[in-house]
Amino acid sequence: MNVQFMKAGTSDALVLNSISKQAFDSDVEVGAASPGGPPGYQSVPFHLKMARTDHLFKLADENGVILGGAILFRQGDTLNVGRIFIDPKHFRKGYGIFMMQEIETLFPEVKVFTLDTPGWNTRTNAFYTKLGYSEVKRDSDFIYYSKNR
Repeated sequence: MNVQFMKAGTSDALVLNSISKQAFDSDVEVGAASPGGPPGYQSVPFHLKMARTDHLFKLADENGVILGGAILFRQGDTLNVGRIFIDPKHFRKGYGIFMMQEIETLFPEVKVFTLDTPGWNTRTNAFYTKLGYSEVKRDSDFIYYSKNR
């Protein structure tokens, strides 16, 4: 797999915003009642702000084509995976697994990785469990996961 995961710049925000919208809107295929996503998922200003504050990351191929992205928040020895998203054209090719492995590699000092995903989303819940994340709690909307190093 000849791809690279790295910090995204403000010049990447427009493309990442488009991929985010497509990826989250595709969740209607796995249980979402309607197209939609987390706050800011289709907002260029939100993605620009995430890039300016060093929270926005991208996955790009050897030609620089962006395949997906992530929004990450580090607090001490904990890293919250705010979201990851892959262009639906590239689903089921191993890019999500690669991105999650790279997130863990990029932050060797992090001891705990956390994230949440909607309870109805069969695709993401199976994905995070497969990667070794354990459910820590759930509420009426979300399942919360963590993984210790």
